[in-house]
Amino acid sequence: MLNTGPAKKVTIYINEDTQTRMVALHDAIMSYLIRADVSGATATRAYSGFGSHRVLHTPKIELLSAHMPIRIEFIESPERVESILPALAEMVTDGMIEVRDTTVVRIANPETPPLPHERRQGHAILLRVFFGEADQWQDEPLHTAIIRKLRGMGIDGATVFRGILGYGAKGHEHRKSFFHPMRDLPVMISVIDTPEKISRAAEAIEAMLTDGLLVFSDVEIIRFLRSTNFTEVASAKQPSI
Repeated sequence: MLNTGPAKKVTIYINEDTQTRMVALHDAIMSYLIRADVSGATATRAYSGFGSHRVLHTPKIELLSAHMPIRIEFIESPERVESILPALAEMVTDGMIEVRDTTVVRIANPETPPLPHERRQGHAILLRVFFGEADQWQDEPLHTAIIRKLRGMGIDGATVFRGILGYGAKGHEHRKSFFHPMRDLPVMISVIDTPEKISRAAEAIEAMLTDGLLVFSDVEIIRFLRSTNFTEVASAKQPSI
């Protein structure tokens, strides 16, 4: 397994059409590296290139496009590289293998066991805010301003839903179609948090609304936390509105 610290970077240069045992050499090398338990490898196809034969391989010329350069790269521990180099040298009969010293500073996705999750359950309030997509607050869309306000207040989370059809207290139908290219479609923001936080959030949102509706529902939440990520499930105690 590759760890941080001293390592070797191996680069293999071959042609795309080079074969070995009736298969493409680059495929055979990648398969061998997998069997050798190399941490990872990448094969890339170059746009153009030339080698010791001094012939430029380029996709602009159909006859030479089948000989495009392939580069295979991987990084492994010095011990692992030393153990697999003889086999690679035997496979690459027309090409080049380059080995360089390098240092692994950080491994982005180490194979670590998942952190245990924490389960929390309790009472909360579900706040839903209904208004129109065209509503504004200080020269920006109202839903954007509300979300920014909630984040600044430390609300755990909020979701904006955009409707496809609806009407409000005035009886005006809001829709979007070829004959109704309007932007005033229904918008709903859903927020779940403690009663105290929802009370403060509702006061702030109410001051921003010129025409809309606020709905409160008692809910029970079950929250699963793992590291900084969590999944939240809410079950309503009363019918949705």
